[in-house]
Amino acid sequence: MNPTAASDATRRPVLAVAHRGDPYRYRENTLPSVESALAAGADAVEVDVRLTRDGVPVLLHDATLERLWGDPRALRRVTLDQLDELRDGDLAVPTLAEALKAAAASPAARLLIDLDDPHPVAAAWEAVTGLGAEHRVGFCGPATAMLAVRALAPDAEIALTWKQPRLPARALLDDLRPRYLNPPFGLATAEFTAAAHGAGLAVSTWTADLRRTMRRLRAAGVDSITSNRIGVLRDVLDGRR
Repeated sequence: MNPTAASDATRRPVLAVAHRGDPYRYRENTLPSVESALAAGADAVEVDVRLTRDGVPVLLHDATLERLWGDPRALRRVTLDQLDELRDGDLAVPTLAEALKAAAASPAARLLIDLDDPHPVAAAWEAVTGLGAEHRVGFCGPATAMLAVRALAPDAEIALTWKQPRLPARALLDDLRPRYLNPPFGLATAEFTAAAHGAGLAVSTWTADLRRTMRRLRAAGVDSITSNRIGVLRDVLDGRR
């Protein structure tokens, strides 16, 4: 293990990020799931954002509504009003604006907006700025989406999703100016983390659901861990059994 990374791990608090809310308790990317994650001690909640047919940014990971809502239609073919017809009691596909308002109920909580491509960037940023929530959000995703974020938002916090064992080229880092590199947990070794820190980058990683994985990542010196099991992650980071 790199001794510098291990030392950093004991010195810096590691952020606990809830993956799509608290999906083992409530359906992912819904308001009850976001609220449950914040109640369980999440520092931030990662949510996936896509656009409806009428251009409204809403919380949904998949391109279609099939897996979560039993509707085979692609989201891009459904309007916001039509989405409301899928409501299941307290569960519904929320707008990004609704999720931002829910997060605002927890004074220190943040939303990490995951964007797979540039298409929703402008509408997502409009929702954020319309609520004055710029300081309460970060963005994550691949380079194409994050470059679109940077073009609109020079000061936005960015986590560049990265699936290579080597750091990105310096030219990309200079253009993008990310705060975090965001690799899957298998790549987040002590050596990778030390190299990122040496380049002035923090490391966020996903998606760790086993206690032993969480402990390994903390020992490797990462700065942020994303998990589907936010209560377990909070216990590990706080030193509780």
